[in-house]
Amino acid sequence: MGPLHAFVIAYTQSDFFGKLIIMGLIAISMICWIVLLYKTWIMRHVQQLSDAFQHAITESKNPVLTLDLAQLPQARSPTIPHPFADIYSSVKQKTVEVLNKNHYFISQNVGAKAPVYLSPTDLELLESHVTATISAQNKKLEKNLYVLSTIVTLAPFVGLLGTVWGILMTFSGLQEGGAISTNSSMLGGLSTALVTTVMGLIIAIPALISYNYLKNALRNYASDMDDFLTLLLSNIELQYRKVE
Repeated sequence: MGPLHAFVIAYTQSDFFGKLIIMGLIAISMICWIVLLYKTWIMRHVQQLSDAFQHAITESKNPVLTLDLAQLPQARSPTIPHPFADIYSSVKQKTVEVLNKNHYFISQNVGAKAPVYLSPTDLELLESHVTATISAQNKKLEKNLYVLSTIVTLAPFVGLLGTVWGILMTFSGLQEGGAISTNSSMLGGLSTALVTTVMGLIIAIPALISYNYLKNALRNYASDMDDFLTLLLSNIELQYRKVE
């Protein structure tokens, strides 16, 4: 008798509440694997896309602000986030805004043909502005990840509920005597107790491993976003800083 057959027998021998617990565990398992596979797929594509995006900018001979975002690597699907593109767009938009502001004030005091520079304060403003973009991207990537952490805690407790309920049904059958129906109730109670315990652990262990893996991947990717921002700001500073 295979493991699947054992689960089926346990389900058929369970009472209504025991069946409800088993169905709940199956639903939790399905949600767990959907979130797990989807988040893993997203992170893999985001990392590949970001590596290609950064490589394209690094290898480009043109100034950073002159690059056309449409010519850089883009996501194949709108469902895939593209944090590096959003960071680049945010940096470019804010830098152009600050340069235009500086050009206006310089042209009023010196002349329209005077060169425009970025001060250290301007660079700090750019960094602060884009840090908010990075924070928003982190929240977007972490969306629905709490589901896995919830399942890590919830699944064993639901399994424990099934265990306690199954044992309760077993002792209830023992108190009623030795009738055939009572023996069937006892067997159903024992099978419910064992199966729900196993199911709770089978669900919780992959959820815990995947949650820790994804949290570590997101932590590393957050560091990659900070490094990418540093790269952009360094190139901009090199181009627009004032030589003393």
